[in-house]
Amino acid sequence: MHTNETVTDETRADATAAAAESPAVSEAPIAEQPQAEGIGAAFLEELQQARLKADEYQDQWLRAKAETENVRRRAQEDIAKAAKFSIDRFARELLPVKDSLEAALAADGATVDSLRAGSELTLKQLVAAFEKSALVEINPLGEKFDPNRHQAISVVESAQVANTVVTVLQKGYLLADRVLRPALVIVAKAAP
Repeated sequence: MHTNETVTDETRADATAAAAESPAVSEAPIAEQPQAEGIGAAFLEELQQARLKADEYQDQWLRAKAETENVRRRAQEDIAKAAKFSIDRFARELLPVKDSLEAALAADGATVDSLRAGSELTLKQLVAAFEKSALVEINPLGEKFDPNRHQAISVVESAQVANTVVTVLQKGYLLADRVLRPALVIVAKAAP
């Protein structure tokens, strides 16, 4: 048994010598453990801050998305209202014209001259309503034929230059520089 005790004593002596030779190695993990816990706590704190920031950004994104959808919806409503009521101003301008025509028809004992004078005034009201609404008359008599604004019904021989409008059968109209109705015209053709 003496041999076993010697071996045990030697093992203890070796372990003590090994511990004495490298105290930093054996103590390092113990010394670093609180620091590692501090790093873990700092990491968890950073992670929590990052999550809060991500939640904040997501909230901002959702609010911006909702605002964008609201703006789009309001714009669509405005467009629908504009389309629905775009004729409103023009209709208001035509009401006096209708009133004048009704007054002329209701007049008892009106003479041809008074009807003519009333019709001329009513026409002036109508022209004024057209002008206020940017509705412009196309009367191209003597002008060069323009297929974008004129519709040729026929071509006739004429002393005028070829492709010149010689007769206007029906005036055309532009609405804000867009053809509402082309003028119906007869165009001169080149002499043979």
